[in-house]
Amino acid sequence: WIIALLLLQPAAHAEVDSAYLATLQAQTRQLKLAERPEWLKLLHYLPKLIAPGYKGLVDSSEFYLAADGKVNPQAELDATLASFYSGKLESNEAQNPQCAFIARYTWLNEQLKFDAARLPPQHCARFEKWRAALNPAGLTLIFASAYLNSPSSMYGHTLLRVDAKDQDERTRLLAYAVNFAANTSETNGLAFAMNGLFGGYAGTFSILPYYAKVREYSDFENRDMWEYQLNLSPAEIDRVLMHIWELGSQHYDYFFFDENCAYHLLGLLQVARPEFEFTKKFRWGTIPSDTVREITSHVGLVARTVYRPAQSTLLRNQLTLRDTNERNLVHALSQGTLPVTDSTLNALPLARSAVVLETSLDYLNYRRAIGKQDVAEPASLARELQSARSRLDIIAPPIDTRQPKVKPDEGHRSSRVLIGAGRRGTNNFQELQVRATYHDLMDQDAGYVRGAAIEFFSMALRREDDHAIRVERITPVNILSLAPRDEFFHSPSWKISGGWQRVKSNSGYEPLAFVLDGGIGGAWSNQENTALTYTLLDISTRFNATLNKGYALGIGRSLGGYIDINPVWRIHPYLKATRHFAGQQGTEFNIGIEQRVALKRDLALRIDIARKRELQQIDNAVSASVQIYF
Repeated sequence: WIIALLLLQPAAHAEVDSAYLATLQAQTRQLKLAERPEWLKLLHYLPKLIAPGYKGLVDSSEFYLAADGKVNPQAELDATLASFYSGKLESNEAQNPQCAFIARYTWLNEQLKFDAARLPPQHCARFEKWRAALNPAGLTLIFASAYLNSPSSMYGHTLLRVDAKDQDERTRLLAYAVNFAANTSETNGLAFAMNGLFGGYAGTFSILPYYAKVREYSDFENRDMWEYQLNLSPAEIDRVLMHIWELGSQHYDYFFFDENCAYHLLGLLQVARPEFEFTKKFRWGTIPSDTVREITSHVGLVARTVYRPAQSTLLRNQLTLRDTNERNLVHALSQGTLPVTDSTLNALPLARSAVVLETSLDYLNYRRAIGKQDVAEPASLARELQSARSRLDIIAPPIDTRQPKVKPDEGHRSSRVLIGAGRRGTNNFQELQVRATYHDLMDQDAGYVRGAAIEFFSMALRREDDHAIRVERITPVNILSLAPRDEFFHSPSWKISGGWQRVKSNSGYEPLAFVLDGGIGGAWSNQENTALTYTLLDISTRFNATLNKGYALGIGRSLGGYIDINPVWRIHPYLKATRHFAGQQGTEFNIGIEQRVALKRDLALRIDIARKRELQQIDNAVSASVQIYF
């Protein structure tokens, strides 16, 4: 019986049916399977930019089986068919190619109708166990709003949730999520940005509990989340899941602007249907909000959208409903400086006492989640607030979780061109500005994080009177974060920008100098959220050979406010003073007002008036322009 048992075990090396393999390979050429969109998407091929042919995006050496499989779809198809004859046994460390590349095997089997007697199918126990654990019934695209304190999430982040059959809206947190990210433990933002720009990290897919990502984004980083539930058939869901399995041990070179989470999730989703071409328009760059917009542009693909506000968003909503007295009570109770037995609290109507205690507990837990240690014994205080609330025999009104009127996919498009004309001093000028991405504070806030401006790769060209066209500025990066402060929220506001712009020199010439500016300070909002005022302490550096000593180093102050006169008209009065005390010395004053009137979501008028004094020279300027978003 031992001999009989051994004879039943699969062979370590399956015998290749050379004749049948040649027949299958010939059929693929006859059917032109290597040119089909399904194959090209499964192998992540893109057409080369200049030369004819294709290039595969996956950078793992194990993904493309042919020697030239990364650039030759037909050779890769031939090698894939040959690999299906492997007799490799499945273990915890290894898989048979039919299982390791199960999406390829399934699709090729559908097209070629494999003869099981001549190409024996393998049982993929590990995949079946994994799929059974997921118990898939649907897929949901998740968008987490921008988080300026992390370079990898400045534009937001997307991931994919696998919804199980036995889950409903109350238990979705128990689902699993598919995430793509740079595989690094780097905590230095500058180092991460530099490596991310030049493909210095391996980007990998991972599967993790959805509640872990909700806790990270919503509780720790205070990012609102949007869930776009996709309308896909069971067969389409299975194709995506099989491809996730194939990519589980593979990696890509991670690039911050193009081959990022947003791009590769689109590449994953487009295997669901042959007609999906999600990645086609994002060859030069991808940001999460644009990819969400691409998904929602397909009629019927999004079945439902669910808004999951961050803990800080819920708190702000609650606090806006409290009057001054109640806000003071919340602050004191959550700090432990006022006992729950205080007569001021007990004098409130029962319903008001309940919401004050609940808000106090929520604010205490919020501070604990973000790591604040400003209460001696927060756990004890939390129990005290809970006990006081439980003694009130009343149901408080539900927490305000109203969804914003505009979803992330409904905001303005992220690229922008500006065409304008104006007058500076005695010279007329015409100007063209182009911004690759993504949002500044004179754009409409709808669909974006209020107070967060992130611009990459903007440039301005100007022609004054009869002079030649010149580059006015080139700005690879410009970030401004204005976080409103009050007695409950104390986040600092800050800015940083770097690039080349025209500056004045002692010779009167305006060279294109390298400029690196930064600032830190505070911002405040009014009750109606129609005004956001700020003041920042600024540091300014300039470098150009024509400047005195080749540089200028200064410090100063800027203040202003973004004020919405009505829903389409925003003004930004500002004042900025900088004293350059080293290198080319002097004091620079800037005062002006910017105005934007939105005509449509992707069309606006802009009028700017400014007065600048630098090196004893005064420039008055006025301009009008049209902004087109695309």
